[in-house]
Amino acid sequence: MPIYEYNCRKCDYEFELMRPISQSTAPAACPKCKEDAERILSTFASFSVSSGGSVTPVAGTGSSCATCGGTHCSTCAG
Repeated sequence: MPIYEYNCRKCDYEFELMRPISQSTAPAACPKCKEDAERILSTFASFSVSSGGSVTPVAGTGSSCATCGGTHCSTCAG
């Protein structure tokens, strides 16, 4: 089951919830105030590790590193 992120407009609490895909667009009850919370866009980073051990950001992952020209994540300022 995928993990979705939600934000409650009433109390501004953000939380994650593991749900079936069939329920992905349905509101979720906020664990803090019990009001309906809306699903928000999740962002994540993806990296590729070469056989030499260097780590390279994978483009198109939604990470600010996707446009980074560096050869190692330690060169990223964002």
